[in-house]
Amino acid sequence: MKRKLTMLAMALVLTTAQAAVERIQVVERAPFAPGVTFGEYGAYEKIRGIAYYALDPKAAANASIIDLKHAPRDNKGRVLFSSEFVLLRPVGGKPATLLYDVNNRGNIAILGQVNGRSPANNDPSTTADAGDGFLMRHGFSLLFSAWTWDVAPGAAAGARPLVFAPPVAKGVKGKVQNEFTVNAPTDVVTYAGMRGLTYEPATPNDPHAQLTARSRPDDKRRPIARSAWRFVEPELKGGPGRIQLEGGFQPGTIYEVTYAAKDPYVTGAGLAGIRDLLSYFRDNPFEGAPVPRNVLMFGISQSGRVIGRMMHDGLNVDESGKLVFNGAYLQVPGAGGSAGFNSRFAQPTRHPSMLEEHDYPADAFPFTSAPTRDPATGKTASTLDKARDKQGNLPKLFYANTSTEFWNRGASLIATTPDGVSDVTPAPNVRIYGFMGAQHYVGRSSKRAPFTACVSTTDHYLPMRALIVALDDWTTQGTQPPASAYPALADGTLTTVADYRAIFPKGVGLTPPEQNLREPRLNFGLRFNMYGIADTTPPKHGDDYETRVPTPDADGNDRGGVRLVELQAPLGTHTGWNLRAPDTGFAWATSRFDGSFVPFARTEAERLAAGDPRPSLEGRYANRDAYIAAVRLAAEQQVAAGLLLPEDVERATKQNVGLYDRILARDPADQGCTYLFAQ
Repeated sequence: MKRKLTMLAMALVLTTAQAAVERIQVVERAPFAPGVTFGEYGAYEKIRGIAYYALDPKAAANASIIDLKHAPRDNKGRVLFSSEFVLLRPVGGKPATLLYDVNNRGNIAILGQVNGRSPANNDPSTTADAGDGFLMRHGFSLLFSAWTWDVAPGAAAGARPLVFAPPVAKGVKGKVQNEFTVNAPTDVVTYAGMRGLTYEPATPNDPHAQLTARSRPDDKRRPIARSAWRFVEPELKGGPGRIQLEGGFQPGTIYEVTYAAKDPYVTGAGLAGIRDLLSYFRDNPFEGAPVPRNVLMFGISQSGRVIGRMMHDGLNVDESGKLVFNGAYLQVPGAGGSAGFNSRFAQPTRHPSMLEEHDYPADAFPFTSAPTRDPATGKTASTLDKARDKQGNLPKLFYANTSTEFWNRGASLIATTPDGVSDVTPAPNVRIYGFMGAQHYVGRSSKRAPFTACVSTTDHYLPMRALIVALDDWTTQGTQPPASAYPALADGTLTTVADYRAIFPKGVGLTPPEQNLREPRLNFGLRFNMYGIADTTPPKHGDDYETRVPTPDADGNDRGGVRLVELQAPLGTHTGWNLRAPDTGFAWATSRFDGSFVPFARTEAERLAAGDPRPSLEGRYANRDAYIAAVRLAAEQQVAAGLLLPEDVERATKQNVGLYDRILARDPADQGCTYLFAQ
């Protein structure tokens, strides 16, 4: 049923002087997963609408929003903007926890990862979209909204992404820089990072724009003659800009284009919009429904870093001085995200990797939840310095990274000093988890290209389910969550890349990378840290922040942290890295997101013939029943630790036993990866 209506709480909005949500317009209201009831919470409905915001640039709560003062204002001196939202909530009277999922590059993420592999869809409506109904059965109302401007047409899965109409800093100009690479020769390429949108040149086909090339990040840039290249129209209307080069772009080269742009979006307004929408729904339920029993945030990767930046800037506290969420789960945020998302000409889709975006400011000191001193600057700070409400309260926080983030996203920095010399104990309101042997997302690729190894098969989505429930219990009942579990320097489970390479077993069929991502220390000029304005583009580089990686055991599996079922009852070696194939031109670099998996030999005879130092499956498990027993024991230990729910023991067992069977049925000479996953 489609209709437009105003929420019953509109009177509150109109009479509250500091209210930042002006009004809510509902454009669709319909049953979610029609005919399905989710345990004691019953049936759910979907409400789709538009939130209209009004921000006062003079309000203290908005002081951290870069360029808000340059955006057009209404006759009351306020900056107006809007975002679409979707709310999935139980229709009965039982209070639920409001869980806000920060969408990732236009995509709703939590359903696909947490709700039993439901399909990716930005307009969740059907029984299939509900997956196994996990979040609904556990009493969560789910709220999604648009917050960023740089989602390219066609980049989001399922229905179109939710639309964000941000304010614009009219008349403001500045330099924009983008880095890009290609995997194969091509004449025309998109120059926006991570397939997102970027700013177009202020002058069409800007004659003063510069294009450079280099082979390695630290190499000197080689200018390409301006007459040899030009800007061309996007492939799709409204899509990312492209460049055409005479002779074409080649693999093995890092390209960088720099030009003047104008009218930057006020990206920090998107974070304020999240803040204000949460504040609104916390206090104003739909049509007499009970107020939420709790409010939580959840974010995966980019989305987790959004939460980090909100707290860094105090945007987790609303205009009345209240926390807008009681707890947050930052999944695979890498170094945490205390930079990015709120600066002039920010492009939220971008982040640095070993290969690209070396000059994009996604991460910077401070990284830790407890105060730490940066030896390079002498400054002492934490990520939570501005995150307290007017009563001095902080939200309770989970940070969870996989092994891949230690290699590719600086994850060690959230629990060490910036020089990588000492551990830093998390603040009392924080827990940190490291999912060892896992990659950025649960692998599903059945081919190696463009990398050298098959992807890791670990499933960290199962402990994510347990941790979401634990966070809800911690923030509502005071129930202590699982203790932090992550690699540390003190116990030797966190080490240098050089030590990792020396320890990693030889003869496995994997050669460890020569380096991991060392988070760059970027200097954009004196105004950047305080005002978000870059005066030096590209930036100058200081000494990198020192990052560390998990220490491997004799099998090549990472020690410390949360040792998933796959590592407690192993079938092979799982790493957080996967080297790029030589034909991509960057054999020294790793995938941004993928790990590796190499199974153990099936028998001792095969192991000896291959020169594999790792005990075979035959040497580890007497038979299939013995392996099943080992998996069940590992799963029960995870349940006891609070890192696996009893309802997920069978799923964990089935997945791992299925892989065991496929490894035994596979010809070891077959170098394909299709055996990894049930067809």
